[in-house]
Amino acid sequence: MSVSGRHGGSTVAGISVVICVYTEDRWEDILAAVASVRAQSLTARETLLVVDHNASLLDRLAKEYKETEGVRVLANAGPRGLSAGRNTGIAASSGEVIAFLDDDAVAERDWLHHFAEGYADPKVFAVGGRTMPVWESRRRPAWFPEEFDWVVGCTYKGLPEGRVRVRNVLGGNASFRRTAFEAAGGFATGIGRDGDKRPLGCEETELCIRLTRARPDAILLIDDRAVIHHRVPAARERFHYFRTRTYAEGLSKALVARSVGADKGLESERRYATRVLPAGVGRGLRDALLARPGGAGRAGAIVAGVVTAAGGYVLGSVRARRGGATFSVVEIEKDADGEKGAAA
Repeated sequence: MSVSGRHGGSTVAGISVVICVYTEDRWEDILAAVASVRAQSLTARETLLVVDHNASLLDRLAKEYKETEGVRVLANAGPRGLSAGRNTGIAASSGEVIAFLDDDAVAERDWLHHFAEGYADPKVFAVGGRTMPVWESRRRPAWFPEEFDWVVGCTYKGLPEGRVRVRNVLGGNASFRRTAFEAAGGFATGIGRDGDKRPLGCEETELCIRLTRARPDAILLIDDRAVIHHRVPAARERFHYFRTRTYAEGLSKALVARSVGADKGLESERRYATRVLPAGVGRGLRDALLARPGGAGRAGAIVAGVVTAAGGYVLGSVRARRGGATFSVVEIEKDADGEKGAAA
């Protein structure tokens, strides 16, 4: 792999960082995200800010980083949404590893260093990290179960600890070899988020399953030393958002299952639903009996989350069978002039 950064005197692989952005409401968050990348112990090869169909934000960021070496601002070249933005970043990047950071998160100093370590094994095609919530209210809501931290884009209770092999990484804190996209294509459009609309997801799950089908020898890792801190706004601390997000997850999982089959598409979810969540309900009820704050609320939220996710999955499956919900996989390829581009 190419060499572009150093940590403790040793050379490591060049990594491009892609940050997808869509609203000026997150202006300070975006600046903080870029600053955290520029402060890495392992220097990123480049930072790409991909703006999702927002001309005002595109112009403002272009002016902000006009004189900043190593930061490029570009427009999403595909349809509106996070998946197409990521594909635009992949196509425009030059690193042999591409890392993704949410626009409302900041990475700890050794984030890229820990990613790079994972790629010492040539069979490793993806490395993800640990995402910690930063609650706007300054503390976790008493009713909010850690088992559902994925609702706010964070690492949830039940994921294995350390550096471990996984089915899929989580998209807001993840990296992939470029050859992963050459083997499997890019992120599927029609699954992931589109700005502030219904909070769909699972595009990284679908990609990772597609990757391991294309390359059965591929290893995907999570290294929980690769830490980012993700801001959780007050609106996402409320039960209404919790219910909306879990429902949307069910819709998304139905699309993934249709793409890759229910056996593979729900493999990790079965363990989560049969082991992790019942244990969480038990802890909540125990805390309620001991008069600890939030115990009953956490147990109830887990049950509600399961019910709403299941409802979304059933409806999503019906829509998928009727052809009412579709998505497409983008191939990342080179243009005729040798520059990388994205084609449907």
